[in-house]
Amino acid sequence: MNDSSWGAPPQAGQAGYWGPTERGPVPGAAPAGPAYDAPEAQQTRPMPIVPDGPAYGGDQDDDRGAARTGGPLFRDEDHGAFPGGDGSGFPSGDHGRFPDERYGGRSGSPSAQPHATPRHDSSYVPQNPEPMPEVQPQPAPAPAPQKKSAGRDLSAAIGVGVGLGVVIVASLFVVKAVFVGVVAIAVVVGLWELTSRLQERKQIKAPLVPLAVGGAAMVVAGYVRGAEGAWVAMALTALAVLVWRMTEPPEGYLKDVTAGVFAAFYVPFLATFVAMMLTADDGPWRVLTFLLLTVVSDTGAYAVGWRFGTHKLAPRISPGKTREGLLGAVSFAMVAGALCLQFLIDDGTWWQGLLLGLAVAASATLGDLGESMIKRDLGIKDMGTLLPGHGGIMDRLDSLLPTAPVVWLLLVLFVGSG
Repeated sequence: MNDSSWGAPPQAGQAGYWGPTERGPVPGAAPAGPAYDAPEAQQTRPMPIVPDGPAYGGDQDDDRGAARTGGPLFRDEDHGAFPGGDGSGFPSGDHGRFPDERYGGRSGSPSAQPHATPRHDSSYVPQNPEPMPEVQPQPAPAPAPQKKSAGRDLSAAIGVGVGLGVVIVASLFVVKAVFVGVVAIAVVVGLWELTSRLQERKQIKAPLVPLAVGGAAMVVAGYVRGAEGAWVAMALTALAVLVWRMTEPPEGYLKDVTAGVFAAFYVPFLATFVAMMLTADDGPWRVLTFLLLTVVSDTGAYAVGWRFGTHKLAPRISPGKTREGLLGAVSFAMVAGALCLQFLIDDGTWWQGLLLGLAVAASATLGDLGESMIKRDLGIKDMGTLLPGHGGIMDRLDSLLPTAPVVWLLLVLFVGSG
């Protein structure tokens, strides 16, 4: 674009007015607008460079921000002071073609930029905009502290435990043979739970019939014939498992008989040591000491671990067990052992009870972890649902079974077998 496109300059003495001259309109010139074909243009002037945006930033209430889109060019001018179709001095549709003279040119001079960005245009961006305040995200409310749960139905667990205790104690001190029968029944139910879970979760078919018959016979043999009878019954039970499994197809034979022999050793053979304790003159008190120390150890581990437990003992095997719980088990069992050996066992002393309590806490914890390992491998939480609040029979025998031979052996060493 060159300067000739803006037409002739205004007459002298008419600064700020871009309208007809005293001699009348210039023939051939476009009225008050760019004259692209005006042959009467007498001179050209350099056009000043006008910035794209307004020279003044901010949002002040004056006319420096942008050109007006209509009306007079100055505040003290009247809309009717200029000729034009609508009184604005511009042809229809050409309102605000020229900016204010403060943008670098004289008022009415065509040297100003014809189209300046209006203030109300949505594309207008101030040169120095004020930064918007950052909205800080509101922190999420802290979750309400949850009450620590015991993880089981305590009322049902206590009720079932008390009921079992009454049955055991009554049978233990009334007729020894009745207690042996209670142990045999517990062994058979435990074998049924174990073999059922193996078949459900691992498709291992350990023969239940020879295990149940041999397990019950093993307990009776241990009570009648002692350790020798227990070992003989164990060997015969293992042989019966091997033969019984031969009646089925050979696929899976090895894993089935291996699981059967393991079940025979794990449940009935270890339970036989309880029957062997009962054969001594103070047999009922020895069995009661064994039961009390095991229960006290489990209770101390549970109570201390639930209240103060923070450091995991074996998180991959049993995430609920803690080192603090183990210390609770040891402390409770040692105190209970000292009291039991001093007042319940003939010729026993308190220091022997401390050692016995320490051994019981260790064996009970290992037995609990051992069954937890089995349940993790099977992908189950409990072996059964027979005892509300406890699970199955095997969930109660887990710490008793490996503790029985430990207590039997230490009592024989401390006070003899008589």
